[in-house]
Amino acid sequence: MDYYDPGDLARFPEVGKFAKDLMDKFFEYHDSATGRDGALTRREKALIALAVAHAEKCPYCIDAYTTRCLETGADPEQMTEAVHVAASMSAGARLVHAVQMQKALVKNDAM
Repeated sequence: MDYYDPGDLARFPEVGKFAKDLMDKFFEYHDSATGRDGALTRREKALIALAVAHAEKCPYCIDAYTTRCLETGADPEQMTEAVHVAASMSAGARLVHAVQMQKALVKNDAM
């Protein structure tokens, strides 16, 4: 058995077992943020969520939002592009920290 069991996704509401009111509030907020058209369509929100799921490395979220993307009309090409956007942003966020390295190099007279 793998640590990440896809069947566990259906058990997510159980996280609220000892704080049902907080979990209910979370689900209400989550649904209002991701489950309804607003300035962004549900499809656009699903693509964003899929990209974030990959950036956060959450297999449960990847499963859930792959399904949501398909349900809202996103195609595999759009989904793949969204994941590449997330990967590019993640790489860029890490690379920009090289400025700190360069500052340390200057401070140590190595540059």
